[in-house]
Amino acid sequence: MRFFSDNAAAVHPRVFAAMAAADALDTAYDGDRLSRSLDARFAALFDHEVRVLWVPTGTAANALALAALCPPYGGVICHRDAHIQNDECGAPEFYTHGAKLMLAGGDGAKLTPDAIATVADAIADDVHRVQPHAVSITNATEYGRVYRAAEVAAIGALCRSRGWRLHMDGARFANAMATTGEMLADTTWRAGVDVLSFGFVKNGGMSAEALVFFDPALADATLRRRKRAGLLLSKGRYLAAQILTMLEDDLWLANGRAANAAAATLGAAAGPRLIHPVEANEVFLRATPQEAATLRAAGFDFYDWADGEVRFVTAWDSAPDQVAAFADAIRRL
Repeated sequence: MRFFSDNAAAVHPRVFAAMAAADALDTAYDGDRLSRSLDARFAALFDHEVRVLWVPTGTAANALALAALCPPYGGVICHRDAHIQNDECGAPEFYTHGAKLMLAGGDGAKLTPDAIATVADAIADDVHRVQPHAVSITNATEYGRVYRAAEVAAIGALCRSRGWRLHMDGARFANAMATTGEMLADTTWRAGVDVLSFGFVKNGGMSAEALVFFDPALADATLRRRKRAGLLLSKGRYLAAQILTMLEDDLWLANGRAANAAAATLGAAAGPRLIHPVEANEVFLRATPQEAATLRAAGFDFYDWADGEVRFVTAWDSAPDQVAAFADAIRRL
């Protein structure tokens, strides 16, 4: 019974069906009818003109986004626990041709304007120091915390006041929006987000993420960066088919809600062991090595986090009977 990662979740049957339906002769790369329809579909979703590029991984989405926002001699302020800092093998630095990640703190891996300003204000404004050019936030964060629209807007206002760009890593964007219920536009472009890495793989997709540019001009150079990086798939229609199907009838949002509900059940069972509020589909709790071994012996798979901490991740397809069994096992510790 796996609660290790939503990356390991099954592909939604509708996604497989959409890929099968796309299995017909069409123009190669991103010239097919499905890929060409992405801009209009996302523009309707966000109520704003956008340019959308599919990419096969979240790492590619984040790294290409930052390359569009930050020059090689600049810096990107992010949380010290951000995925781009700890889990992408230097891809942001590689794709930006050397931009520096500047690390800030914050509870639950969330940034605040004050935390960002503290990092920036300590840097002398001279030619010898790397200057910030962008900020990157993760929604939901690496600890399952969610930014509300007002929080994003406060960070966006700071970025605008200093001439910086704002990127949102939305690998679990569906989970975040399922929690807040806020308008997508209010949490993104109206709040100052320039580029969103809209995640689908963790949420029922197979191999497609969407890079959403709220400033369409930023996408021009990214088209060439994507090709140069070997990420322009010749049969891109299969990626577009996945994304479009996830958007139909808000399947992406329904899947996010299902994963969040499963996590809430586990969080409620954790009681005082809970480390972070459960706001998305990740649950962090305190457990000794012996307690973790007890859970594994009962058939549950999960991730050991820091010393004395474990992480459970639910997914759109987390079976209710397995979630209930896991909750009972947690309560019995």
